[in-house]
Amino acid sequence: MIKLTYIFHSCFMLETEQCVLIFDYWKDSPEGDVKKMLEHTGKRVYFMASHFHEDHFNPEIIAMNVPNGDKRIILSRDIIRRHRAKGTDADVIMRKGDVYNDEYIKIKAFGSTDAGVSFMLETDGKKIFHAGDLNNWHWEDESTPQEVKKMEGDFKAVLRDIKAEYPAVDLAMFPVDPRLGTDFARGARQWLQTIKTTYLAPMHFPPAREKAMTFGKEAEMCGTKFLYIRHEGELIATI
Repeated sequence: MIKLTYIFHSCFMLETEQCVLIFDYWKDSPEGDVKKMLEHTGKRVYFMASHFHEDHFNPEIIAMNVPNGDKRIILSRDIIRRHRAKGTDADVIMRKGDVYNDEYIKIKAFGSTDAGVSFMLETDGKKIFHAGDLNNWHWEDESTPQEVKKMEGDFKAVLRDIKAEYPAVDLAMFPVDPRLGTDFARGARQWLQTIKTTYLAPMHFPPAREKAMTFGKEAEMCGTKFLYIRHEGELIATI
């Protein structure tokens, strides 16, 4: 059984029977759900950061303590290259194509249409994807036709790479960002059209949460369970 808690922005906390994974930590939830978990868990905690942007990587994770368990830091290579952290701060540094395995998890780093990588994770028999800043960032209301075409091509190329190895996933955490304008869910829609997805958790939407949640009906028409988010710190799924 896997529990998924929405923390903030693109950060989720995923707890399995044996470990805890925290993706793209920026800020804790108002109730301090990450802090509470760190204080009480006896499990291994993995902090995973997909790229250097401050809304996806907070260097505070390096010093966070797990008194009764242990901790591993998994960073995309650009975080080190951009001097947001030192190489010695990370247990694992990943670039596109890299694979990490241990007794609890397997991770493969795929590409992004922005900085860093996206993460495919296998744990407890489940396939779980965190997009980081992978999206069709087309900004169609503002971008030129040439810019839209290039982003469309770049995004679909990454999707093809993922589909070749993972045509179906149990859970995807993916941007649904109303700042993109009229077709704000284009990337998420194309993801669902390409990768069979059992559960979809939207992210990267604050402060336009209500608008992002309107994609739910369309996602459900694709046969996907859309995880509606009402507030930070909410347990949104048990898989």
